Amino acid sequence: MTMNISESRPAMAAPMERTPAGWRTAWLWLQSVASLALRFALAVPFFRSGLTKWDGFLSLAPTNAYLFENQFKLHIFGNAYPFPYPDVMATLSATGEIVFPVLLVLGLATRLAALGTLGMTAIIFLTYPEHWPSEGLPWAAMSLAIMAFGPGRIALDTFVARLFRR
Repeated sequence: MTMNISESRPAMAAPMERTPAGWRTAWLWLQSVASLALRFALAVPFFRSGLTKWDGFLSLAPTNAYLFENQFKLHIFGNAYPFPYPDVMATLSATGEIVFPVLLVLGLATRLAALGTLGMTAIIFLTYPEHWPSEGLPWAAMSLAIMAFGPGRIALDTFVARLFRR
């Protein structure tokens, strides 16, 4: 009488991690944590920059307007052009650098916030083309990844979507 090796071991239930459903759940949570880390990585530099542009609640720092009027130039086709409406651009820039990162961290309107940071990255590229490889390219890649893959499970967008599905 021969005994099969599998018969000699006591029957054990397969661990959850080894089942297809268990792998899928683990993978989805790993993607969600990675997406959360990506959202934080993109939000931090913009938020830190935005904090320097305000003197208090809804009070724009005068240096911010000065920079857009006198220092910052758009570099297009080899020429430097002044920003149109520098006061408006300073306000929009400072507001976007606070609002978009907060939305990214919360995971609320995430793809729209990532689109906003992508637009700001494009403006930064036109203002400082030499910073593109060190700052602009990674920020653009992070924004595009968030727009393409979404916020993940750890986000208010996901919570709101579940509320409306019921």
